[in-house]
Amino acid sequence: MTAVIDIQPLLDKVRSYNPTADVALIDNAFAFAKQAHEGQCRRSGEPYITHPIAVAEIVASLELDEESIAAALLHDVLEDCGVKYEELEERFGKEVATLVDGVSKLDRLQFTSRDEAQVENLRKMFLAMAKDLRVILIKLADRLHNMRTLKHQPSDAQVRIAQETMDIYAPLAHRLGLSEIKWELEDLAFRILEPDRYQEMAYLVARKRQERMAITQDLMDQLREVLEKEGIQAEISGRPKHFYSIYKKMYRQGKDISQIYDLIAIRIIVEEVKDCYAVLGIIHSHWKPLPLRFKDYIATPKPNMYQSLHTTVIGPHGEPFEIQIRTREMHRTAEFGVAAHWSYKEGKTDKEFDRKLQWLRSLLEWHQEIRDAREFVESVKVDIFSDQVFVFSPKGHVFSLPAGGTPLDFAFAVHSDIGYRCVGAKVNGKIAPLDTALKNGDVVEILTSKQSPGPSIDWLKIVKTASAKNKIRQFFKRERREENLARGKEILKGEVQKTGIEPHELMRDEWMAEVCRKVSVKDVDDLYVAIGIGSLNAASVVSRLREMYEKEKRAQEPAAPVEIEKKDWSGYGKASNGIRVKGVSNLVVRLSRCCTPVPGDPIIGYVTRGRGVTVHRIDCPNMEDLAKDPDRLIEVAWEENYQTTAPVEVQVTALDRSGLLADVVSIIADARINMLSTSSRANKSKIATLDLVLEIRDAQQLQYVMNKIGKVRDVMHVERVVRERRGKAARAKQA
Repeated sequence: MTAVIDIQPLLDKVRSYNPTADVALIDNAFAFAKQAHEGQCRRSGEPYITHPIAVAEIVASLELDEESIAAALLHDVLEDCGVKYEELEERFGKEVATLVDGVSKLDRLQFTSRDEAQVENLRKMFLAMAKDLRVILIKLADRLHNMRTLKHQPSDAQVRIAQETMDIYAPLAHRLGLSEIKWELEDLAFRILEPDRYQEMAYLVARKRQERMAITQDLMDQLREVLEKEGIQAEISGRPKHFYSIYKKMYRQGKDISQIYDLIAIRIIVEEVKDCYAVLGIIHSHWKPLPLRFKDYIATPKPNMYQSLHTTVIGPHGEPFEIQIRTREMHRTAEFGVAAHWSYKEGKTDKEFDRKLQWLRSLLEWHQEIRDAREFVESVKVDIFSDQVFVFSPKGHVFSLPAGGTPLDFAFAVHSDIGYRCVGAKVNGKIAPLDTALKNGDVVEILTSKQSPGPSIDWLKIVKTASAKNKIRQFFKRERREENLARGKEILKGEVQKTGIEPHELMRDEWMAEVCRKVSVKDVDDLYVAIGIGSLNAASVVSRLREMYEKEKRAQEPAAPVEIEKKDWSGYGKASNGIRVKGVSNLVVRLSRCCTPVPGDPIIGYVTRGRGVTVHRIDCPNMEDLAKDPDRLIEVAWEENYQTTAPVEVQVTALDRSGLLADVVSIIADARINMLSTSSRANKSKIATLDLVLEIRDAQQLQYVMNKIGKVRDVMHVERVVRERRGKAARAKQA
């Protein structure tokens, strides 16, 4: 029975917040997407169109415009359905087509390095955000629905996607002020990454839930009564704390669940800012506040535009409660973040909104300067995704810095010249070292001198923000070029000597010029300067030089084509899928997915009920089970000169080091083998595991590339992977 796909709830939702919306555009986008995805299914077995509809519903929950809803419905048609951009533009207009294209491009590129993939995807995301923030809002909605349905993915994919969500997408939602999306992404990822801890949180929270809800309701009733007597109109509600938030407080702060004061936060929404402070005073006059638990995010908003008053009081039953007080506009911002200030809705620019997004523009200014992938990713995590502290200048101006920010970060945040002429700092009126970690509420005064020689190269180890590092590097690049050129040469030669290869063999002029082209510097001198000031990692340069060195060495060792043994075919049937079956013709033949045999592998057939013959390698671990039914085993052989490719999983175990993955990938590329996917991980003992899926032509080619990978520095073991569990499941289904 075909499932009925209903678009009406989505249209009703859009009309509820925008009665004049062009729902015909949305309806047409749905009809087009439904036709484009016809016949496609998700891993859950549901029609694929259910995913774009779910994404559109999430986008509608942010109350975005009809172009955003239409783009959400169409967000996969360019990537998965062969639809052309020009067709979308013709049917739905340039604005919708550009949004769809922007979302599609975030997932389009393929990379050989996990770090390279992460840095490029981050850069693409920020560029897309700068052009049109709606692109990233649709992408976040797409990720949220994928996380909701993650259980249908293989377990290794679940962990990979959940970790990426926790590292990138949840912090990004937080930075954009999308609190509901952020909380749900964190909890969904937490459930996958820490299943035992998640269940522990669920048990601890549920254990006294009813009692806690009753106490909360009693306090809300009392609050409502007190505020009504004072003549203040307010909405009062309770909000349960999310599991991951509880986990972070318990395990990162070493607290027991009884010490978590905001398992349920009470939210009070009033009309005006003055009412917020009036309500705060009333609450503190009726219930005792806990010391050091008051936060004024109205006077000093969070970087994601969040505003509210937070206080924790002792309730009527002796239980601590967190109370949040805000206006309706603040509440809308807290719920919808950047979407609450949407300039597209009224066709005008909100200058205050633009100012609050200055962090994004700053990011784009300095991201071009950071060429090392690891450093860029870490800089983003510090500058954009980390917790913030709020500090004050002596004149009372507020500055936000990442947690761990120093007086030097503050100096460069005030102005570049203040940073360059800094000779010392005072924190709360007392002289403090420049590497002091600042705390919320600190008053920072920077001491400057016109006679200052400028920054020290050691400052790069002190500052936390990428913007400060960039300004320091610019100074050295501009003022001390010769010094940095000499330092860069020395650093690079030292890194080359670690390889055991003579510098003149590795640092050839043509290879150095090629590296300059790849890292976008003008010439070799600029390359040395970039290394000298720390904007380019010497190890990554050496890794690229080694790729070219090894490629030249391997050029004399081409892989020989496979030669299938000449065989007497009498008694064998006709070839099917490159395989001949002894004594039988016209049978469907397929290669087993558990051991993925390739031409040249010793093989045997297994007769499956109603599905022909499945071909396994002789050494397949599943043969032990297959041999229990010997009547179903049958002799098979490879057709002579048969050519095909098959995905083969290879696992590499090595000592973890910078450039390891690049060295392995270089071997694969030189062998002209297509790499379908790669993932890497390292344990606490610095043992790295690389999981590769290669498109292999035959057994000889596979053995050749495995031998070459085994010779890479620090590689300890290379093996072909067989998925025994998957094979058993497949056989159970076949039988």
